[in-house]
Amino acid sequence: MPDQPTVFADGILDASVNFGVARLTLAQTKADGSPAPCGQLVIPVVQLPAFTNGLLTLLKQIDAKVKQSQAQQPGNAAAAAPLGEAETIPGAFRFSGS
Repeated sequence: MPDQPTVFADGILDASVNFGVARLTLAQTKADGSPAPCGQLVIPVVQLPAFTNGLLTLLKQIDAKVKQSQAQQPGNAAAAAPLGEAETIPGAFRFSGS
């Protein structure tokens, strides 16, 4: 796989659609807590549903891994905690969004 640029983003600062292309301005949180633009993700609108479904599938897999990890911890009463309330997240796993 050729070298590709990597952008770390905490969220989306702005989004627009022009001429069939969605443009998402990605943001990083600065030291003072305010967002700063860090890059732009450009996706054809016709591909946006497939892209979004891939992200939703990834979130479901992360949630399943968190629940599995919590269930394996003895005495953990929060085994069914939603993703946002999870205390432990697996370090890494593979996802194939085909």
